[in-house]
Amino acid sequence: MNCDVKVMPMMACALLAPISVPGGETAGCRLKPADMTSVKVTGGFWLPRIETNRLATVRCDLDRCEETGRLDNFRKAARRERQTFKGIPYDDSDVFKVIEGASYTLATHPDPKLDRELDGLIAWIANAQEPDGYLYTARTLGMTNAPGFKYADMMGPDRWSNTDASHELYNLGHMIEAGVAHWQATGKRALLDVAIKVADMMDRTFGDAPGQIRRVPGHEEIELALCRLFTATGEGRYLRLARRFLEFRGNCNDSRRVDIQNHLPLRLQREAVGHAVRAGYLYCAMADVAALMDDGAYRSVLNSLWGDVVGRKMHLTGGIGAYRRFELPVLGRICEGFGFAYDLPNETAYLETCAAIANALWQRRMFLASGDARYMDVFERIIYNGFLSGVSFGGTEFFYPNPLASKGGYARKAWFSTSCCPVNVVRFIPQIAPAAYATEGDVAYVNLFIESEAS
Repeated sequence: MNCDVKVMPMMACALLAPISVPGGETAGCRLKPADMTSVKVTGGFWLPRIETNRLATVRCDLDRCEETGRLDNFRKAARRERQTFKGIPYDDSDVFKVIEGASYTLATHPDPKLDRELDGLIAWIANAQEPDGYLYTARTLGMTNAPGFKYADMMGPDRWSNTDASHELYNLGHMIEAGVAHWQATGKRALLDVAIKVADMMDRTFGDAPGQIRRVPGHEEIELALCRLFTATGEGRYLRLARRFLEFRGNCNDSRRVDIQNHLPLRLQREAVGHAVRAGYLYCAMADVAALMDDGAYRSVLNSLWGDVVGRKMHLTGGIGAYRRFELPVLGRICEGFGFAYDLPNETAYLETCAAIANALWQRRMFLASGDARYMDVFERIIYNGFLSGVSFGGTEFFYPNPLASKGGYARKAWFSTSCCPVNVVRFIPQIAPAAYATEGDVAYVNLFIESEAS
């Protein structure tokens, strides 16, 4: 490639979309990330970790989703076997994240057996989807908020009646990301069509028109996923829906819960509060909308939030979310989230692996929108220190929290009842290789010291 090369030490660039998409995954951004298939890691620090993820972590996550009933929930939902749901309602998202990660590996390493396995699983997911597009196996299988259900407090009596806690929209966000990733990696539309049907249903359901619902997603994710679906399809309704969900925050739902960032409208928020993973995904979506819709007000808010997170609430490792539980005066309890400014403990630090990933994805977006190396300084700090501790060298054991000190006895585990971290790892590691490069016209940015070849 004939271009000037800017070598920018201590930087990184995460890539969500592995293959080029119509309009670009980062349409509206200043820089364009490298495609997954245009970068090959040839050795050094990252190659063994990428290969371990491909050969061990993908397989172990799929097997554990099978062993714990996560996959079977989709089979039973496809057959409409009522009263047979097993697990926690947000377990659907774990399956979608593994599909996303497995799809990325297929993009660079064709594997007919894994390809067929995903096709079979996607067929069950498609059949589990209800005729109007709704997809939430817990409700399809008859789980409600009636007494006697272990996770009854998560379920409202009807669809969307308890979005603060139900994770309906969170699950669907990860399904949309998986659908886009699988289509980009394989060219197959089966899961993308499920995602489009879901998004169309949500567009009919949520909004300002008479009869539509105005509800805040308790766990952010759907917002950034809809932006991604927009860049994949060019359908403007999905981007507008993403923005509606963002604008709902702080303006509807009875509760003004600080732990789900619903205490103020987004345009008035200047401090990072609440659950750290949710906040990170929220800031990702805001960055996407700011770029795609040229929203200067969102950019201003993001700059303030970035200063608060990086300057006052981020550990030396790049980890965020200092506390498992934290009580704020008046505002109430924070779970897995931010404490006070500069309150950064070591032994009791929580620093969820998923929070490190969310932070990295946000930093990548801030960089692509601006070309400013400071965001990539943070990204690189995260991937080596705040994130990578979350998975073992063998790729089959994981940390959920990542404390900075221990008196002994703290060790990784093979799985968790809430296993968002193992399945988040599997979809994030494949994004490291293309993170090394970005382009701006005929200028190339080298963002990571990584032994690689790129075109």
